[in-house]
Amino acid sequence: MRPPAGRPWLARLNPLAKFAAAFLVTAGLIPVLDPVTAGVVLVAAAALLPVSGLGVRALVTLGGSLFLMSVSIGTINLVFGDEGALPALGTAVRLLAIALPSVLAGMTSDPTEVADALVQKLRLPERPALGVLAALRLVPLLAGQWRTLGLARRARGVESGGNPIAAVGIFAGKAFALLVRAIRTGTHLAAAMEARAFGSGGRSHARTSRWTAADTCLLVGTAAVLFLAHGLSMYLGTWRLLFG
Repeated sequence: MRPPAGRPWLARLNPLAKFAAAFLVTAGLIPVLDPVTAGVVLVAAAALLPVSGLGVRALVTLGGSLFLMSVSIGTINLVFGDEGALPALGTAVRLLAIALPSVLAGMTSDPTEVADALVQKLRLPERPALGVLAALRLVPLLAGQWRTLGLARRARGVESGGNPIAAVGIFAGKAFALLVRAIRTGTHLAAAMEARAFGSGGRSHARTSRWTAADTCLLVGTAAVLFLAHGLSMYLGTWRLLFG
């Protein structure tokens, strides 16, 4: 079964190709600490946003959170570090360049397609692959349960009233309640999957995980971008190893 042609280009790619590309980016950027190498990769990753199919709200939320994360880390390195502004800027840009491809791979991959790719392409046992699928499917459910817990406490008048100590206690109580619900849900789900013989082997697949030329192009393009980024940084004299 081929992915629907109406889906955005990035969403139609095999999840393994997207996660492998994100892994290549991570492996290629962790050893270096300069803004040029990471900046080239970041620009290339940002160029995929128009073909990701993510809405404006998701892009704003994603971009804002990643930007605040990188600025915070860069500021800490600038204020408390002793290596100057360029390494601090390199750290901030590198975090963005590493995080953006990984987030795009996760947000544009269907959980069922991820499980199919793990079983059919990587030949992983069905039990861990189905566990990954179940975990991804349960994330929205846990988010809804978190909101329900908050509304239930508000209905009973359990609020912090602006007291930060009370807010920490309320948060801890909600987190513990959510943990209990997650364990119960996971136990019931595991029992249901066991009763239906999931992971016992010899099962057919409703959908076929396909590796296309576009998936290969994504990996080749990622390697080319990394090679270009490192080469440009060396040419400009900004290339610097993390532990050099």
